[in-house]
Amino acid sequence: MSVANLPQSLRITLVGSGQVATHLGLAFAQAGHQVVGVYSRQLAHAIVLANQLPPAIATNNLDFRNQPACDIYLVSVSDAAVASVIAEAQFPLGSYVVHTSGSLPVTVLARPDLELRTGVFYPIQTFSRNQPVNLATTPIALEAAEPALTTLLQQLAASISQQVIFMAGPDRKKLHLAAVFACNFTNHLLGISREILLKNNLEPGLLNPLIRATLEKSFSADPFTVQTGPAMRGDANILQEHLQMLAPEPLYQQVYGVLSESIQAKK
Repeated sequence: MSVANLPQSLRITLVGSGQVATHLGLAFAQAGHQVVGVYSRQLAHAIVLANQLPPAIATNNLDFRNQPACDIYLVSVSDAAVASVIAEAQFPLGSYVVHTSGSLPVTVLARPDLELRTGVFYPIQTFSRNQPVNLATTPIALEAAEPALTTLLQQLAASISQQVIFMAGPDRKKLHLAAVFACNFTNHLLGISREILLKNNLEPGLLNPLIRATLEKSFSADPFTVQTGPAMRGDANILQEHLQMLAPEPLYQQVYGVLSESIQAKK
C-alpha cells in the first residue's frame, strides 16, 4: 500500500481481546476506523469484543489468510505470549503487523518467511476492566522502519490521541521502566494504604485530598524536591514505631524500610 493510497478509514484486525485491545478497538471504531476481526485463544472472549465492534468477525484461528482483509494487524496479547502467537500465526504476505508492548523489541514480530512489515503502537496508559480511559490525552509511542507503515501508524494514532511520538526500542524500554514506578508501584502503595485503613475501621476516603495534592505537586515540581514525611525529616522514632506497627505484615515492613532508605538517600 503506498502512502498516496492510504485510506482515511483503516481496516484493523485485533490479535488479542484483553483490556488494551478492548480500549483501543472501541477508540478506533469511534474514530471512524473499522475493526474487521478479533482473535482470542478463547473464542468466547473474541466474541464478546467483536460484538461491541460490528461488523468484526470473532475467531480463535491464527491463520488470517482467509479472514477479512485488513490494513494492519494489532497484536495485543501478554508480553509472554507475543513470540508464540507470531510463530504460529499465518498472515497474508507482506502484512503490516504491530504490537502494543512497552517492553518488547519490534524484532519479536519478525517472520522473514512472510515478509512482515512490523512496528510498535504503544499507548502509555493503564487499562483496567470497566474503567474508562481518555485516550485523547494519552501519549502513543510509535516505532516503524518503513515509511508507508510510519505514515499509517501516525494516522491511526493521531485519530485517537493528541500526543503522538516516535521512539526507538531502547528508549521505549526505559519509558516502560519509569511507567512501572509511576503507575504500578504507586497503585500498589495506594492499595497497601487502603488495606491499613480498612483493617483499622478507618475511612479510606480520608486520604483522597492528600493523594490528589501529592500527585498534583509531582506534575509541577521535581518530586524529590517536595518530598515530606518522617524519612525525609530523619525522624527515627516515628520510623521505628511504624515498622513495629507493620510487624504482622513482614513484606509491607520491608517495603516501608526500603522506601524510607531510598528517601533518605535522596536528601
